[in-house]
Amino acid sequence: METAIDILQKNQPGFHQVVSFNPGKEKLLLFDLTENNKQLSEEIVTNTKKFIEYINLELKIAGAKFGVGGYDEYRELYTRSKVFDSTDREEPRRLHLGIDIWGKPYTAVMSPLNGIVHSFAFNNSFGDYGATLILTHNLDGFSFHTLYGHLSLNSIKNLREGINVRKGDVIGEFGIPMENGQWPPHLHFQIVVDMEDLKGDYPGVCKYSEREKYLKNCPDPDLILQMMKYAKL
Repeated sequence: METAIDILQKNQPGFHQVVSFNPGKEKLLLFDLTENNKQLSEEIVTNTKKFIEYINLELKIAGAKFGVGGYDEYRELYTRSKVFDSTDREEPRRLHLGIDIWGKPYTAVMSPLNGIVHSFAFNNSFGDYGATLILTHNLDGFSFHTLYGHLSLNSIKNLREGINVRKGDVIGEFGIPMENGQWPPHLHFQIVVDMEDLKGDYPGVCKYSEREKYLKNCPDPDLILQMMKYAKL
């Protein structure tokens, strides 16, 4: 039986770009947001303005259009928000389940393949997704979802669940802090096999102890993005 990974790999040649990027002419910067990055101080990550300045400066120095990375990455920076604390007050959520694409506000986001709008929401707590869109897709009889977090509010304006989306359609844009959960402008892109009856939201960060479960349900987003091979430190 084919797995989700098998099916996504087989269909890679047919996926549309999620953001416009020309690997022959443009650069991608690989971002490390773990504790190994000694530049990323608590002062920076707890101050949205300084966080934005840090991201923009790194992109400028590298001459990169986007910064990318973060799948299966353990990030202490989530201490910046109570959203990632656990209700049991024991293990917090720190393991990132999507790929982040850092760039300019209002960067267009496109659907990688045909689908329908599963759900959307404005998750407005500090550190959360902000404006969020989830699409449902079907490939070779395999149903799965793609999640787009930290969008602009305009991205989810006048949407309805169940409407059709075509491959390559512009479905949103990077939001600014007041509408994206108080983060530097970026897209959180995630694959979710089973939405577990959730709508407009699905964890983008999990407890490390639940890593195996969540990585199985949320395979590597680069299976669709196909960007990481171009990213350089």
